[in-house]
Amino acid sequence: SDSASSASSVEQKESARESERKNTKKRGRENGGDEAASAKKPKPDTGASTRITKAEENAIAASRGGGVYIPPFKLKRMQQQITDKKTKAFQRIHWDALRKSINGLINKVNTANIKMIVPELFNENVVRGRGLLVRAAMKAQMASPNFTHVYAALIAVVNTKMPEIGELCLKRVVMQFRRAYRRNDKLICLACTKFLAHLFNQGVAHELLVLQLTHLLLEKPTDDSVEVAVDFVKECGLALKDASAKGMHVIMERFRTILHEGEIDKRVQYMIEGLFAVRKTNFADYPSIVEELDLVEEDDQIPHDSVTLSGKHDVQRTLDIFKFDPQFEENEKQYDEIRREIMPESSDDEDESDDDGPDESESSDEEGGGADMATEEGGMKILDLTEAETINLRRKIYLAIMSSLSFEEIVHKLLKMCHKPGLEGELCNMLIECCSQERTYIKTYGEVGQRLCMLQDIYIECFDESFAHQYATIHRYETNKLRNIAKFFAHILQHDAFDWNVMSYIHLNEVDTTSSSRIFIKILFQELSELMGLAKLKSRCDDPLYVEAFANLFPTDNPKNTRFAINFFTSIGLGGLTDGLRQHLKNLPKRIMMQQQDISDSDSDSSSDSESDSDSSSDSDSDSDSDSDSSSDSDSSDSDSSDSDSSDSDSSDSDSSDSDSSSSSSSSSDSD
Repeated sequence: SDSASSASSVEQKESARESERKNTKKRGRENGGDEAASAKKPKPDTGASTRITKAEENAIAASRGGGVYIPPFKLKRMQQQITDKKTKAFQRIHWDALRKSINGLINKVNTANIKMIVPELFNENVVRGRGLLVRAAMKAQMASPNFTHVYAALIAVVNTKMPEIGELCLKRVVMQFRRAYRRNDKLICLACTKFLAHLFNQGVAHELLVLQLTHLLLEKPTDDSVEVAVDFVKECGLALKDASAKGMHVIMERFRTILHEGEIDKRVQYMIEGLFAVRKTNFADYPSIVEELDLVEEDDQIPHDSVTLSGKHDVQRTLDIFKFDPQFEENEKQYDEIRREIMPESSDDEDESDDDGPDESESSDEEGGGADMATEEGGMKILDLTEAETINLRRKIYLAIMSSLSFEEIVHKLLKMCHKPGLEGELCNMLIECCSQERTYIKTYGEVGQRLCMLQDIYIECFDESFAHQYATIHRYETNKLRNIAKFFAHILQHDAFDWNVMSYIHLNEVDTTSSSRIFIKILFQELSELMGLAKLKSRCDDPLYVEAFANLFPTDNPKNTRFAINFFTSIGLGGLTDGLRQHLKNLPKRIMMQQQDISDSDSDSSSDSESDSDSSSDSDSDSDSDSDSSSDSDSSDSDSSDSDSSDSDSSDSDSSDSDSSSSSSSSSDSD
């Protein structure tokens, strides 16, 4: 009975399964028929495929941080459909685009392109997205601390135009450091302190914040806190030394105390010793600002001294979240005005390029055509400033020298090459350079120089200038090059190919000569002595025509210089050239004595002359006195004689009057 019941139950189950299969097949056929019928019927064009649905609009508005993924094609369609800027959906799409643009620019910035990224960043509405900008910069700095100086430079540039953004970034970094310090998160502390150090280097943070931070880290030193402090001081030590030398001294003394106490790990002690070594080199490996990132002038920096380590700061987290703005269009227009004030040139250029692009291109084409015509008609000379012709000439000169068998062939080729005026100087310099490059001196170069000077006088002037230039820059050459150049000029001088007055460029004394110039003079005169002989060379040096030329080479103005020249020529085996100097030095004391004696004689003569002048003056005074006395005596005698004459005349007059009176009386008596 049990077996029969079990068999019946199995049969019932199988029959139930078969009935279910039949029902499902029947339903599928019915549904397929309905779908086919509906497919055959034409669908009415209601525009539902091109319109934004209510669900999509709700999804846009409900996505708080852009977490809902929208495919790019659908997002583009939505942007085209939404034209009302006052709607929440449009502002949400604009917010997402702003966030993506700022993140892309922050991730793209580096030392090379920061000057191009800054204008692109200001083209975005960074006032509305200041929270996004600060958040992106901090996130990028945390991910790649090696680029901290780049992000700090970017924030410093933005801080000069919009100080609120720099202050917000500084507050958030400080608060993040405080949270990481409380949680003992060493990695975040290292990243935050590095960011703060570079913000201080760029003039965004104040020195008070740096001193507070180092005090906090070194007040109760642990291995981690000291390690963080060492890295922090390395990054900002140079700028802190300039801003607060006393504060830097206190910090280093605190490190010295911690090192002497020896309570920290050996590894950290080595780090402190490394910090002292870096300080000893004046932070040479840790510059405060890299040259490419020095974008802000010191007068334009705006440090935020209100941001301290102990204060309570509002980090404004709501700025990272989308909020509907009823005055969206007005705020956008205000930012456009701000952007024009920040970047007036770029905005003006964009407007002009949009408005007058075709006209300007046409006018530029016309002007360009006119310029071409002017050049064709006027025959303007084009100057090649790339020196391509000079390089080609030097190459041809080198190949001509190396491919010739004799110096006559070299001279023929060189004169054929330098047919244009003005190339003679380059030929002479190239000839001397080729001579200096040889391992040993080759006589062919001297013969070429000699023949050129004898053929054309212009090469004499060129070699004269080359001699002056080579002697002035002789310290740049190695000894082998120096020897070849000296022998080259010795060969030309020996044949009198150019003037011996070039010796006036040489000043042989201890001050005006170097070791290289003395070697040059030594080799030059030794070669001349071998080629000419010492006697002929001495007669040339004593020639009256070249007295001025050899005056600086055989100086007689100062005994010290004279002794130096004598010792120099004696040491190189040419002491016979200094006989005149020796005689001059030997007679110098006698000349000095004679000069002193002449001076004393002149002084005595002048004193005797003055005495004789005084005696003569006294004699003349006495003579004048005697003359005056005699004149006075003569005057008195004259006066006496005149007085006597007058008395005599008076007496005669009286006698005559008496006689007249007597005669008159007699006449009267006669008449009576």
